Amino acid sequence: QVQLVESGGGLVQPGGSLRLSCAASGSIFSIGSMRWYRQAPGKERDFVARIRTGGTVYYVDSVKGRFTISRDNAKNTVYLQMNSLKPEDTAVYYCNADVLYTGGVSYRDLWGQGTQVTVSS
Repeated sequence: QVQLVESGGGLVQPGGSLRLSCAASGSIFSIGSMRWYRQAPGKERDFVARIRTGGTVYYVDSVKGRFTISRDNAKNTVYLQMNSLKPEDTAVYYCNADVLYTGGVSYRDLWGQGTQVTVSS
């Protein structure tokens, strides 16, 4: 069974930094785009950043210049380095990836379980 597991969340003061990780495990043949989303209390899940297999990245405007998405294809892992964190960044952060299983014929859309990020003094 293929799964995505996030880690690295926690409590940080405004202006601080956190690094999230999301590792894919299981019978994986290939991974396409990998993404981070976040969901604040009482709000919908919103897109944060995306990185394609070749490394092309895209960010929502609110995190540009503060967050950096990267990936290690050998480890099937995507990262989100978050700097200059603000209280409004508080949310559950979810990893999302397009995964082709070994023996599969099409990419599947997988989600991790989420990791809580709280920015507060």
